[in-house]
Amino acid sequence: MDATSSAFPENSRRALADERLQEALHRLADGFPARRREAVDRLPEFDQLRAQARAVKDHVLENLDSYLERFAAKVEEAGGHVHWCRDALEARQTVLRICRDAGARTVTKSKSMVGEEIAINEHLEAHGIEPVETDLGEYIIQLRREAPSHLIAPAIHLSKDQVTETFKAAHGEFPVGRRLDEPRAMLDEARTVLRKRFVEADVGITGANMIIAETGTAVVVTNEGNADLTMTLPKVHIAITGIEKVVPTLDDAVTVLRLLARSATGQDVTVYTTFATGPRRDDDVDGPDAFHVVLLDNGRSALMESDFRDILRCIRCGACLNHCPVYSAVGGHAYGWVYSGPMGSVLNPGLVGIEEAHHLPNASTFCGACEEVCPVGIPLPKMLRHWRERAFRARAVGATGRAGMRAWAFLALRPRLYRAVTGAVMAVLGALGRRRGRFRRLPLAGGWTVARDLAAPQGPTFISQWAQRRRERS
Repeated sequence: MDATSSAFPENSRRALADERLQEALHRLADGFPARRREAVDRLPEFDQLRAQARAVKDHVLENLDSYLERFAAKVEEAGGHVHWCRDALEARQTVLRICRDAGARTVTKSKSMVGEEIAINEHLEAHGIEPVETDLGEYIIQLRREAPSHLIAPAIHLSKDQVTETFKAAHGEFPVGRRLDEPRAMLDEARTVLRKRFVEADVGITGANMIIAETGTAVVVTNEGNADLTMTLPKVHIAITGIEKVVPTLDDAVTVLRLLARSATGQDVTVYTTFATGPRRDDDVDGPDAFHVVLLDNGRSALMESDFRDILRCIRCGACLNHCPVYSAVGGHAYGWVYSGPMGSVLNPGLVGIEEAHHLPNASTFCGACEEVCPVGIPLPKMLRHWRERAFRARAVGATGRAGMRAWAFLALRPRLYRAVTGAVMAVLGALGRRRGRFRRLPLAGGWTVARDLAAPQGPTFISQWAQRRRERS
């Protein structure tokens, strides 16, 4: 997938003007966050589990090489194969080689963000192999030739009417006048189409939510069961995953699983949680004849040695997207690459370069909601600030932005002038906004007010209040 993160301002303006998209994003804001709160309230030890999971992930990152080696040894011990890939090109070539060795013409695939990262579908198509997405959301956007717009809900940007239009255009084998105005009808039609593809597939490709060093196991969670059919029916199963997804033991995997669904969809656990360890044994009733794990670096090792190491703790739950006011206003496609929302604004510059993704760290209100809901406590706002600093030093920030930073620096280095100017601005805005308490529009603040109101200042500045409290205490 080619990155278009440098066009984030233009992408965002289009998203804000798209009425269908805005309606879909409003539904998202009312759904996942509320269900997450309910799921967390049902689990008194949720915060304790967060601390445990964070400790597990930090321990893994400190000892990543040894756990990866242990995982690879266990995979091979179980009869599988591990492929170490430095970048997306190596990963694509590896997957293609495995498919060709299997004589594959059709490949079924369950949802995999790493698959999107390496653009595996496009690569297989270019070499005469047909990839078929089997997750319902991924299947819909594959028919539309679109990228996913969310980590866990790839078609969240689409309305029911748009899905109906897509199915009627793609599924010519069904009656033209059929009704597809209910989700159940759409699901039944997709199931009818995909069942045949599951049986026809020569190779199945999945991602992996985790890989377990203790057993050489790939863990995949879904709500549709499509990953199970993808990995058990074809003769070959390929699991593609980033090197950071390893956990030491089965117990550690369970700790993460208890957080994952609750943070993502508000479920206590996903409908299907599948542990795949090696190919089919002699006494197994199903399963693949060959099991391959493709371990992808693609810039992750560099992140390990940087200020952005903590992003490698991410378990891809999507909670930061669901609670982000910027994502809720523009959706995932505006970010211009595979990962979106706060985690994407931190991860993408590390994987595609700050020159391409320099707008993304600025796509934040710094409200802190992302860090608050992150199940493994990733300090996303801190890392966004680090990327802003790097973008400024790399001169990736445009002339207007640099001029604004210089003006702010001029004031900040002159405390009396800074207090006088901010105090005057606060007083003027407070007077203008006194009647309504907020601004629907404001010069130089259009990037904020286009999607939400700006609260009018009330009372003196923070610096004034701080000084007053110090005087009162002394």
